[in-house]
Amino acid sequence: MEDTLSSLSTWGYLALAFFSFGGGWVVIVAAGVLSFLGKMDLILSFIIAVSSNFIGDLFLFYIGRYHKSDIRNYLKSHTRKIALATIFLRKYGVWAIFIKKFIYGVKTIVPITMAISKYDFKKFAFYNIFATLFFVAVVLFGSYWAGESIKLAYERFQEYPWIFPLFLFAIIGGIWFVMEKITAKDVK
Repeated sequence: MEDTLSSLSTWGYLALAFFSFGGGWVVIVAAGVLSFLGKMDLILSFIIAVSSNFIGDLFLFYIGRYHKSDIRNYLKSHTRKIALATIFLRKYGVWAIFIKKFIYGVKTIVPITMAISKYDFKKFAFYNIFATLFFVAVVLFGSYWAGESIKLAYERFQEYPWIFPLFLFAIIGGIWFVMEKITAKDVK
C-alpha cells in the first residue's frame, strides 16, 4: 500500500489536473482522501481542481460555440440528451450550471448546449466559477472529512476481498437501474 500511496502522491496533482479538466469527481475524492492521509496538500489540490475544472468547462463551451461542425458527428447519437439538457436549462436557468456539476453525463452536455443556444460566454464563465468552487469544495472537503471512514472501509475490504466486487456490482447495478428508470421514454 505504501508504494501505491507514494506513486499517487507523486503523480496525484497531475492526475487531479487532467481528470478535473474532464469533469471527473472520483479523482477529486481521491485527492481529498490523500490529503487526509497527509500525502497531498488540501489547499493546493483545491486550487488545481478548481482551475482545471473551470478551464475544462470553458473549453467545452468554446467547442460548442465555435466548432459545431467538428463535433456534430459526435452529437448525433446524443440528440435526446441535448434535448433533455435544453429542457433542463429552461427549467432551472442559471442553477443548471450548478446542478450539472453533480450529474454524470450532463456535465459535458450542458456547456455544449448552452454554447449552441447562444448563451452569453461572460455570464457562463461568471456563474461557472462559482459552481466550480462549490462543486470542488463539496467533493474535496467532503472526502477529506470522510477520510477516516474511507480508510477504515479500505482496510475492511482488504480483510474480506470478496466483499468489494459484490459491493461494486451492487452499486453499479443500482445506478444502472435508477438511470434506466429516470431516462426511460414515456410510452403511452
